[in-house]
Amino acid sequence: MKSYSESYKEAGVDITAGYKAVNLMKEHVARTMTQGVLSGIGGFGGLFQLDLGEIRHPVLVSGTDGVGTKLKLAFLLDKHDTVGIDCVAMCVNDVICCGAKPLFFLDYVAVGKNVPERVAAIVSGVAEGCVQSGSALIGGETAEMPGFYPPDEYDLAGFSVGVVDKEKIIDHSAVRPGDAILALPSSGVHSNGFSLVRKVFDVEHSDLTLYSDELGATLGETLLTPTRIYVKPMLALMEQVEVKSISHITGGGFYENIPRSLPEGCTAHIDRTTLKTPPIFDLIRRKGNIPERDMFNTFNMGVGMSVVVAPDKADEAVRILRAQGVDAYIMGQIVPGEGGVEV
Repeated sequence: MKSYSESYKEAGVDITAGYKAVNLMKEHVARTMTQGVLSGIGGFGGLFQLDLGEIRHPVLVSGTDGVGTKLKLAFLLDKHDTVGIDCVAMCVNDVICCGAKPLFFLDYVAVGKNVPERVAAIVSGVAEGCVQSGSALIGGETAEMPGFYPPDEYDLAGFSVGVVDKEKIIDHSAVRPGDAILALPSSGVHSNGFSLVRKVFDVEHSDLTLYSDELGATLGETLLTPTRIYVKPMLALMEQVEVKSISHITGGGFYENIPRSLPEGCTAHIDRTTLKTPPIFDLIRRKGNIPERDMFNTFNMGVGMSVVVAPDKADEAVRILRAQGVDAYIMGQIVPGEGGVEV
């Protein structure tokens, strides 16, 4: 008997819309399939067979996050096929900081009203993020929650699981004064600080489609640019150079994130003149009259990830990353200190 409930539909939950959404997203999910996937979409659990290869002491590493209030931009612009990349990026970029290779991803989409085409667009972005990070999208959940979310709004979250050999976990213990700090450029604001961004630009009452010469795009396009995923370039780097620590620059900016990748007795000294900061950050600073320290304590300021390597390996590391399409550069060094960041 075909599943259908008129009573549930009258309460605001359309089961058949859920089935349609699943069918529409199948082609996107198929793009992410990797060798370890054992299950197809629609089961009660996602199955993944772990191929340990040469890993002697496997350690699973997990990361979870959402997209945050950046979703408000997607609602306003009615563009839903990129925020899924943000969701994946926020998780896999954390996992790679431990030296782990992401294996699979699961998403959670909570909607006020299940519009199958919109849900499929969201999942298409998740699938793209999975492809960029080499992860398999092995499952997820779409929850229709009328009365909890407005009909045109939703929330999006997910989690990633990766694996690393215990002997190769990156834990910052090898960091020493004199080590070089590399910057991996961001694609823009990424997915943090959007409560402040929305306030500065009053996005609900602004025309986000107006072209800006300063930005080289519309404000909406610039702000909705998805978070860059660093997994594949970092995996390539770790195969050739000893990486001592990695920091994913997210909410809290430089001052909160970089210290998490440093041991006691070490401070990160950043040469501000080297930073390649996109115009959107200066526009935010001017428009919102925001102190420079607050900018560095809220946004990535053009650096999506920082990497610490030995000074004699810095140039080689930069070459490897640039060969992977990441325009990395040296932005500072580790100095003796009581922790923290000097910018």
